[in-house]
Amino acid sequence: MKYSWKLFLSFLLMGLLASCAGKQTRASEEVVTEPSDTVETLPVEEFPLVEEKEVIPARVDELFDDFIWNFATNERMQRRRIKFPLQVVTPEGIGQVVQDEWQHDSLFANQSTYTLMFDDESDFDYEGDTSLSAAILEWIYLDSSMRQQYFFGKHKGAWMLDSIALAPLAEVDDEGGFVSFYTRFANDSIYQLDHITNPIEFVTLDPDDEFTILETTLGISQWFSFKPELPKEKLTNICYGQTNDDRSRRKILKVNGSQDGSSIILYFRKRGGEWEMYRFEDTSV
Repeated sequence: MKYSWKLFLSFLLMGLLASCAGKQTRASEEVVTEPSDTVETLPVEEFPLVEEKEVIPARVDELFDDFIWNFATNERMQRRRIKFPLQVVTPEGIGQVVQDEWQHDSLFANQSTYTLMFDDESDFDYEGDTSLSAAILEWIYLDSSMRQQYFFGKHKGAWMLDSIALAPLAEVDDEGGFVSFYTRFANDSIYQLDHITNPIEFVTLDPDDEFTILETTLGISQWFSFKPELPKEKLTNICYGQTNDDRSRRKILKVNGSQDGSSIILYFRKRGGEWEMYRFEDTSV
């Protein structure tokens, strides 16, 4: 399949959500013109517009997660944190987006959840690493097996978007990679049941004490009573520096709430040429 970078640029620009117009506030609309029992209200048009000031947390660049949320939700900050002309790489070549053509990209901010992928639990610590100097945010499109990556770098202490790239997912082997497995797993309930261990390890909060973690198991018949809503069309991922090997035989998928701070973790492994989910954690309050 061929891809035109010009077509991709059009898709990129048209697909990004339109930016919210800058908010404006007005001064008080009531003015007393002279000592009198009568208060004259002047037309609101006669008062100057007061532009709302942009508020950016002072430590926004310390943690990449804090930066990327502000980058996604703050239009003016986003424009200042992109290296224009922005380089856009596609399978057919390299193009550029100039500042006047850029439209606000809300990334995953308007979604209820976003996902992260890891190969090992020890890599969870990367999420809170304040020493990072580079990070990649990814969209993984399940239906087309394409990956769109946003490359960020830290320049003089400030995070900047350096480039965007679109490319097919790497071919793994004849047995199939994790993404192709997950696509079917999330969209086919019968296939899903066939690829869950029975019983499956289950970690949750003790219903009698929300401060106590309960480790137990679920029978396969109980899965649909506890299963979370799984993304079916696309996944997000942030590469903080953790290993994300397409050939790994183990994958951990975190489904984080964008607004409520919830986190659900699904553990997968490949055994005998087949992927299976063997552990499920839901400790959300």
